[in-house]
Amino acid sequence: MNRVVIAALVLLAQTQTTPLDRLRASVERTTKSVNATWGIYVKSLETNEEIALGADQQMETMSTIKIPLMVEAFEQIKAGKFKLSDKYTFAQADSQPGTGTIQRLDPGAVMTVKDLITMMIIVSDNTATEVLYRMVGGPDAVNTRMQTLGLAHTRAMNIPSKWFAVLRAAPSSEQFYRDGKNPFGLTTPREMGRLLERMERGTLVDKPSADHAGAALSDAHSAVRDRLPHSPQDRRLPSVRRRRRRDARSRRTDDRRQHLHRQSLRLG
Repeated sequence: MNRVVIAALVLLAQTQTTPLDRLRASVERTTKSVNATWGIYVKSLETNEEIALGADQQMETMSTIKIPLMVEAFEQIKAGKFKLSDKYTFAQADSQPGTGTIQRLDPGAVMTVKDLITMMIIVSDNTATEVLYRMVGGPDAVNTRMQTLGLAHTRAMNIPSKWFAVLRAAPSSEQFYRDGKNPFGLTTPREMGRLLERMERGTLVDKPSADHAGAALSDAHSAVRDRLPHSPQDRRLPSVRRRRRRDARSRRTDDRRQHLHRQSLRLG
């Protein structure tokens, strides 16, 4: 009888999984459901637990490279090279296509460096990115900073104006992306995670800069999250995303109605 109990306990211990194991299994299932090259790095800053899948392979960043650019801008602000309150006047020559809103403003519009950083991060503004690259000294300044931080595989490769010029000259956008010869930036998932961790822990830039960066990244995350599918299957079901947004609006409306009803009862 004792042998049976011991065997059962051993089997139970072997079948029990931790929350981290379950999360890792869920992530792995997702990567197998979509035919793509995956690079994933997840870390709990409270427990230091990690999930890393292809986390050390260098990959095209697209607009994620704007985070290292933001870091370099804050470092130069800390060094006194310019200020968040410094003014920039929009010139049509700086206008860049793609994401962002500055390109739709009239020339002569005035904004601060803080505005440029905010728009670059929250709405991925390419015009703001062009101007900030010029202010900090170009991709080389960003790359030198990343090298100093020990992020040797994180590289700013192009400013928007040059990148879009090469894209326009390509036979097709599909061929341009498939060739991968002109990346906007390069990094590994682990290095980008390490950079974000240092920002979150306050060991990278000063506290005011860290607070502003954190707020901008949080707003950017919320904006992106609302547009992303909740699962790989949802990518093919826009009606699912519309229904979820409609349900969320309906819940907020119901909450407001219940609040007003309680207030009216209290007043009565």
